[in-house]
Amino acid sequence: MDNGTFVNERPSYSSRGPAGFLRGFDMPLLVSVVALVVFGLLMLYSASWDFSLGAYQDPMYMFDRQLTWLGLGVAVAVFLAFFDYHHWRKLVVPAMALTVVLLMGVLLMNEIRFGAKRSFIAGSVQPSELAKLISILYLAVWLYAKRAQLHDISFGLVPLGVILGVVGGLIYQQPDLSAAATVLVLGGLLFFLAGGDLKQIGGLLVVASIAAWVVASVSLTGQQRVGDFLAGIKDPLQASYHVRRSFEAIVNGGWFGVGLGQSQSKLTGLPVPPTDSIFAVVAEELGWFGSVALICLYGFLVWRGLVIARRAPDMLGTLLASGLVIWIAMEALINMAVMVGLMPFAGNALPFISAGGSNLVTTLAALGIIFNISRQAGDGTISDEEWRSYSAVANLRWWNGRRSLSRTRRSRSVESQ
Repeated sequence: MDNGTFVNERPSYSSRGPAGFLRGFDMPLLVSVVALVVFGLLMLYSASWDFSLGAYQDPMYMFDRQLTWLGLGVAVAVFLAFFDYHHWRKLVVPAMALTVVLLMGVLLMNEIRFGAKRSFIAGSVQPSELAKLISILYLAVWLYAKRAQLHDISFGLVPLGVILGVVGGLIYQQPDLSAAATVLVLGGLLFFLAGGDLKQIGGLLVVASIAAWVVASVSLTGQQRVGDFLAGIKDPLQASYHVRRSFEAIVNGGWFGVGLGQSQSKLTGLPVPPTDSIFAVVAEELGWFGSVALICLYGFLVWRGLVIARRAPDMLGTLLASGLVIWIAMEALINMAVMVGLMPFAGNALPFISAGGSNLVTTLAALGIIFNISRQAGDGTISDEEWRSYSAVANLRWWNGRRSLSRTRRSRSVESQ
């Protein structure tokens, strides 16, 4: 208060200098992202030079391209970190429409690479990666808007199934089974977090399981991958060639690895070492210790993302932060599980590590949105109380032990009154 006038003491993010620019950012999350990016560049440089030389006659081709996409991704992430995530309520419908058009365009363009129609511009742009990000944004906004009607099946499960079915079906036609499955799983997860009825969620799981079985039964790609996976479970020597070569790299690495840049598997037939198989290169060159360190970095990033979700100022922020960080975790988990024979081959990129512009840019974009949520959670704005009454979101306190949900926060200007 100054001369009888109330002064808004909310922190300003327009302060000059690095401290002002980074004010409100979750610094542990930022450190983990930087560590993953640096780690990824080192491993990509090691894994890609021979592949690039053979495929593009330039040993630096894939590394240089990754640096270009990294610059674009960082720019997008910075922009989204300062772009109020509430604006997505108006933008998400045209964004989803554009995504559907791009997915249809991939099928019409018929640019076949490695037996699939997934990309534009010589494999540089994959709309399925954008579809994962936009699906999370769209579902979070839709569930937030329909939060009072989710227990009604006509407003809950059926529209959710339609939304996921359209996007997942277009992705499946490429074919990209793992991306389609990722969209479906994330949709069910967000429905749960928004407070969807447990009976509806159970029904969704049953329908999804039946659909997965049907897809695996009618898809030649799905049949082959499931067959190879089951054979590998019974006898690792009967697994697919890709998985057997991955096992070889992991065994060669031992506890401490053969040394950075010294992998032999990447030179003697390990399929696509800069992309799908890069975790096998990590295990061979850095050993079990390096692999576990990478897993710990992912675990730390996910933990910070869930902390931001718990502290979000409203239900929309909670859904967005939770969905985005769990998506990143799923991508990493699937890639690593495939390489050690624990899942059927999926073709997922390893976030921050694998070569691939679309995956890197969309992952950094997701983190930009999470950083924006963290900035708003710490700026003293008034919380939206209504979201806290929904049981599924209240279960987020599992991430905080047995503590109760935090009380409604008030701005400092209100407190001063």
